[in-house]
Amino acid sequence: MNLVENKMEKIITDEHWDEIIEPRSKLFDLRLKEVWRYRDLLILFVKRDFAAQYKQTILGPLWHLIQPVFTTIVFLFVFKSIAGIQTDGINATLFFMSGITIWNYFSACLTGTSNTFVANAGIFGKVYFPRLVIPLSTVLSNIIKFVIQFFVLFLVMVWIGFKEQYFYFGATWLLIPLLVVMMAGMGLGLGIIISSLTTKYRDFTVLIGFAVQLLMYLTPIAYPLSILKGKSYAWLLQYNPLTPIVEAFRYALLGKGSFEPLHLLYSAIFILTTLFFGAVIFNKVERSFMDTV
Repeated sequence: MNLVENKMEKIITDEHWDEIIEPRSKLFDLRLKEVWRYRDLLILFVKRDFAAQYKQTILGPLWHLIQPVFTTIVFLFVFKSIAGIQTDGINATLFFMSGITIWNYFSACLTGTSNTFVANAGIFGKVYFPRLVIPLSTVLSNIIKFVIQFFVLFLVMVWIGFKEQYFYFGATWLLIPLLVVMMAGMGLGLGIIISSLTTKYRDFTVLIGFAVQLLMYLTPIAYPLSILKGKSYAWLLQYNPLTPIVEAFRYALLGKGSFEPLHLLYSAIFILTTLFFGAVIFNKVERSFMDTV
C-alpha cells in the first residue's frame, strides 16, 4: 500500500498544470485580461444570443424593423397630434425615431445583462470561464439589432430628405459611434449591478421592466429638453445621465437640437463610475452566487 501511495505522490508532484483556477480573494481582482483570452467564447455567445432571438419565429430579424416603425407611429399620434409637442424644428418622424433607436439599444442592453446570473446558472455551475463574458456578449449581440434599426432610420432620413429637399450629413456623424459605446457602457454597468442584486433579491427581475419604462419618460425621447425650461421638475431630466447622450445623438445625426459637451462629460464620468463599481460588485457576487440562485 505504501508503494502505491508513493507512486501517486510522485505523479502528483511531477505534474505541471497550464492553468490553476483559484477563487478570487481580492475585491478589485477583476482579471480583465482573462476576458480577452476568452474572446473566442465571447464571439460564440454573441452568435448564440442572436440566433436564439429568432428561433421558431416567422418574421425573424424583421421584428427589429417593425418595432421602431410602429412605436414611431404611436408617438406621432400621441405626442405630436394629440399633445401637440414641438420638436425644435426637427422633422417629428426623425425626432421620435432617432430617440427610439438609441433608447432601444440601451434598454436591450440593460434588461439583457440584468438577468445574467439567474438565466445562466446552469452554465455557470458546470464549466469555468470569466462570468463577465456573458453580459459583454449581450451588449455586443444587441449592436446587431441597433445596426438594423439605424439602417431603417437612415432610409427614413433619405425619404424625408427627398420630400423636404434637405438631408444633413456632417462631421458630427463621427460622434455617433462614441455615443453608442456610451449607451452600451451605461446599459452594461447598470445591468451587472442589477444582476448581482437579483441573486438574492428576485424582486429586481420584476422591477426592471417597470423601471425601464419609467426611465424612458424621464429621458427626452418623446419630447425635446427645451420645452422644460422654467419648469420646477426640469432638474430631474437634466441630472439624468442618459439625457445628454440622447440629445447629442439627435444633434450628431440631424444637425439640429441642443448639445452641451460638458453635459456629455458628466454622462461619461457617470458611466465610468458605474462600470467600475458594477465590475467590483459582479466580481464579489460571482464567488458565491451558486449558493443563492
